[in-house]
Amino acid sequence: MALKLYNSLTRRVEIFRPLSRGRAVGLYTCGPTVYNFAHIGNLRTYIFEDVLERVLKWNGYSVKRVMNITDVGHLTGDSDIGGDKVEEEAKREKKSVKEIAGFYTKAFLRDLKELRVRIPRTLAPATRYVPDQIEVIKRLVKKDVAYDTPTAVYFNVRKYGAKRYLKLSRQPLGQKLIGAREAVVADPHKRSPADFVLWFKLVGKFKHHILRWPSPWGVGFPGWHIECSAISRKFLGQPFDIHTGGVDHVGTHHTNEIAQSEGAFGKPLARFWLHGEFLLIDEKRMGKSEGNFFTLTDIKKRGFHPLAFRYLVLQSHYQSKLNFTWKSLEAAQKGLEGLYKEVFKLTLEKRGEGKEVRNLLRPFTEAINKNLDAPRALSFLRRVVENTEHAPEDKLETLKTMDKILGLGFEKPKTAPKASPRIFTLLEKREAYRKSKQFIQSDRLRKQIDSLGYTIEDTAEGPIVWPKKIL
Repeated sequence: MALKLYNSLTRRVEIFRPLSRGRAVGLYTCGPTVYNFAHIGNLRTYIFEDVLERVLKWNGYSVKRVMNITDVGHLTGDSDIGGDKVEEEAKREKKSVKEIAGFYTKAFLRDLKELRVRIPRTLAPATRYVPDQIEVIKRLVKKDVAYDTPTAVYFNVRKYGAKRYLKLSRQPLGQKLIGAREAVVADPHKRSPADFVLWFKLVGKFKHHILRWPSPWGVGFPGWHIECSAISRKFLGQPFDIHTGGVDHVGTHHTNEIAQSEGAFGKPLARFWLHGEFLLIDEKRMGKSEGNFFTLTDIKKRGFHPLAFRYLVLQSHYQSKLNFTWKSLEAAQKGLEGLYKEVFKLTLEKRGEGKEVRNLLRPFTEAINKNLDAPRALSFLRRVVENTEHAPEDKLETLKTMDKILGLGFEKPKTAPKASPRIFTLLEKREAYRKSKQFIQSDRLRKQIDSLGYTIEDTAEGPIVWPKKIL
């Protein structure tokens, strides 16, 4: 079955075909602004993007994935208001900007590894590619779709064309301006409220900005949006195959990114645009600005494994809002523990004959190739676990193959965790009582083992003792 993806640009599910004649795919992912820990709403998006990369490889493509790291220029208001997020955090923590960016970049990558999200081949900090950003701005100024002012260099939305500018969000420009905060138009040199900054100059509130570079328009620093235009072009060219991010990027960041890149080079930026939906708390959007967010560390402190969160995320389609609750995470952890048990038991079962296993993979592939339908794909994984008509080794191999997409860790089956010698002594005594049909005594030992934090599962190959909490 052909891979089909929902394209936010056309608002249709389309058959994916790479731009190149070969099997190479260019994939660009908007990375984090490294001034704080990523919250689990951010991490949901990176899990979706990881599944996308895995599915592309499943279909035989070679993926070159690039992710930027925003370590300068992202203001607290996301548009052109507020202060630089990284610099403000550096002042608050009394550390250097480099220390803040380095610390939170490492924390972000650590989170990805714990979630089994593959680290992109190319990680590109914005500060490392400022000369490339300046070159893009120079082209925009030369083409008269950007203008220089005493305070900043702005992108001229009306000169570029409002219809072109809004082709991704399809939000009327007037409506977009009505929704903007008054502070956005505070600069008297700005020709239109929709115009956005490409280059900030060291004047006014930015007079003492720490990070600064020389440019044709004076010493200053780049705006947030320009880094993605420059970095994606440097590593993937233009156009490239797929651009991803959160749905919150549609209206501003990705809209501005398209305008910059296409205004400068006269070519489409990317063929496909994919966006992950919000993770909610109490049916409200999770976000640092709202102050209602949890980090992966918060999850671990409550006794949950990071992969339980990944499993929870996979149970909802990436285009659907997901309301996070601790109860749902608890259910996901129990469900994942159950899957680990089943995978381990398959390694113990005797080899046997059964139906051809490939027919189990076919519906799984169809589901995941239909716009990354992970929830439906999971339903076929559960069918494999519950199926009694296939040989154990075939079932195990099928689960491992499916896990190349899901990333839950089945390729190395969880072994029954080691218990103390005392537990195994009690287990042996209980088994002896069971074989001699002394069920009262065996049940008493089962309860004793249970009180010590373990459960017993009797299988055809003998009893297995499990800690009550596997993950």
